Amino acid sequence: MAKKNVREIISDLRSGHPAPVYLLMGEESYYLDLLYENFDKYVIPEADRDFNYNLFYGHDADLDVVIAAAQQFPVMAPKRLVILREAQTMFQAKKTLDKLAPYVQRPNPNTVFVVIFSGDTLNATGDLIKAAAKNPDAVVFKSDAVKDWQLAAHIKDYCQMRKVGIEEKAVRLLCDYIGLPLGKVIGEINKLIQISGDTKRITCDDIEKNIGISKDYNNYELTRALASKDYEKSMKIVDYFQKSPKANPTPMITATIFNMFSRLVLAHYLPDKSDQGLMTGLGLKVKPALTEVRTGMSRYNPGQAVRAIHHIREFDCKSKGIGSMQNEYDLLKELIFKLFAC
Repeated sequence: MAKKNVREIISDLRSGHPAPVYLLMGEESYYLDLLYENFDKYVIPEADRDFNYNLFYGHDADLDVVIAAAQQFPVMAPKRLVILREAQTMFQAKKTLDKLAPYVQRPNPNTVFVVIFSGDTLNATGDLIKAAAKNPDAVVFKSDAVKDWQLAAHIKDYCQMRKVGIEEKAVRLLCDYIGLPLGKVIGEINKLIQISGDTKRITCDDIEKNIGISKDYNNYELTRALASKDYEKSMKIVDYFQKSPKANPTPMITATIFNMFSRLVLAHYLPDKSDQGLMTGLGLKVKPALTEVRTGMSRYNPGQAVRAIHHIREFDCKSKGIGSMQNEYDLLKELIFKLFAC
């Protein structure tokens, strides 16, 4: 059994070297859909598809028919393609799919057989995965759910795969204002790639012009202003947020500010305060984040950073109507004042 990532699988398909068996599973549906599109597009030429391509859907698939299709030899073509999509919709899917184990252990070398199990993973102790483990040519891919803190890396990786550059600040804007699910943010990136034309680079200006996210008034700029104790700029950003409440919900603002001051507290107590020590200890991935932490550490001592977190938690409760009926953006302005007065 081979475990490959998305890039490796797509590279094999596009170079004409597919494996005989693929078991694709996991919670992140975007990558499963992307792989399906590449199987559909690259394994069988259009002229050979009528007799050499079978697509089944789990909810109405008969496994005996699926296996029979996979065992057939191609008709006037080098390969057959058999795909079982939405395998998770079968009755008692995990148990039922174990019936594929004998085939997966000894597959037809002239068939590319693909099982797509979305939303969950197949049992590691089940017969199907055990059979795949005994076959060195079977490929197993697990598409794990993307966490918020992993989104930036996925955006950069996707842009690199599409050979498109992207500004660091643009990545953060997309994370903060588009966010998960991954398919949604990738859809916006694809629009930006088309718009970028020959430049092949996504900038903050592109995002502001085409998605409507301000490059000057956003959570990223707010934390920078707070870190440098720029009160005037901080209040201007909050005023902008108040004019567009749907695009700038206070829970997301609260989380961003809280994360910044939490980092400052941790940074102050890290034994290694070198650049590498801070990057590693705080899990920072980019230099601008390190610069923000350094700036914040010079403006807020440990006690001030801890008091800031107290004020943020107090604001979070009040903004949800606990102990206050004030407008949440008026409360946010009050929070900003308290942060600067720590």
